[in-house]
Amino acid sequence: MKTVSANGATIPALGFGTFRMPGADVLRMVPHVLDLGYRHIDTAQIYGNETEVGDAIAASGVDRGDIFLTTKVWVENYRRPAFLRSVDDSLTKLRTDRVDLLLLHWPNEAVPLAEQIGALNEVHAAGKALHIGVSNFNTALMAEAIRLSDAPLVTNQVEYHPYIDQSAVLAAARAAGLSVTGYYAMADGKVLADPVLNEIAGNHGKTVAQVVLNWLVGQDGVIALSKTVGEERAKANMEIFDFALTEDETRAVHALARPDGRLVSPGGLAPAWD
Repeated sequence: MKTVSANGATIPALGFGTFRMPGADVLRMVPHVLDLGYRHIDTAQIYGNETEVGDAIAASGVDRGDIFLTTKVWVENYRRPAFLRSVDDSLTKLRTDRVDLLLLHWPNEAVPLAEQIGALNEVHAAGKALHIGVSNFNTALMAEAIRLSDAPLVTNQVEYHPYIDQSAVLAAARAAGLSVTGYYAMADGKVLADPVLNEIAGNHGKTVAQVVLNWLVGQDGVIALSKTVGEERAKANMEIFDFALTEDETRAVHALARPDGRLVSPGGLAPAWD
């Protein structure tokens, strides 16, 4: 498995995400993907499946120390006392004494960013999170979070697929030594019928999903989260490291970005995007 290095963290470049995944599917799929060779599992407090993720990892037979486990603190828990309690609760559900990466899930202007970053650092200093980072931050918020943090931030997890231009976030992250973790790689399924992507897939004897994931992890400092409740699709999503897109193909995928390409921008949470 390819890895990405970012401010002291070594992160598997392909992760398995559990967003909107019911507990029964988590219990079925997480041991399966770990058996396939995935070593990066992503969840969050708001997903409501941390308990099943913890149970699935424990049942998998894979040593916890070999798994890069990420969770995210929900915005309603950003005040320091609630933050610290929520992390302890997450660790209990995940059946572990620490996560490998703890993220702020979305911006929340109701709580000073200094308080959020302070609590994140407190958890890190206590050894309950080996690494820390943010999610859904624009470049201005990312810069402020970096300034406020004693410990280095290692990623900004954002929506990233062929229809969204994340060059500004990528440039800012790279300049500060952070990785970018891309979610919603399949653009809610929209990529699958794209003629450009289908032509590239045909060139390599691969699926569109494999092309998109390859395009993501082929970029400097980019990690891709894949998600599926199908065993065969999970296996296919792992088979992305045995081919390389040409420079022309890579440019063609980037050229699919459009102003209205963003799909995830919830009111009351989303910042002013770059």
